[in-house]
Amino acid sequence: MRRYCLTLDLKGDPALIAEYKRYHRKIWPEITRSIRGAGIENLEIYLLGTRLFMILEAGPAFSFAAKEEMDRANPKVREWEALMWKFQKPLPEAKPGEKWILMEQIFALEK
Repeated sequence: MRRYCLTLDLKGDPALIAEYKRYHRKIWPEITRSIRGAGIENLEIYLLGTRLFMILEAGPAFSFAAKEEMDRANPKVREWEALMWKFQKPLPEAKPGEKWILMEQIFALEK
């Protein structure tokens, strides 16, 4: 299994952050199916202030490009992503339209 870490910021409005958290306590079932259907075995999101941190674990066949293509073809995922953009803001390093940015691993404590 491979692990990916991604980051994104939320808008600095406490009411929006609270609403974002409420949505993520009850993710739409179509979104869960889409995540699992892409080969993602585990996905966690953490929050500190306005900074989000995602840990995504997937099998060897997982591809971000394939997931993006699946998402474009799924109206419910597009609806979810449009709704989430109300709460999110791109990082300064983001390309136009880019949300979650893959982080570079710089250290790992080996067993």
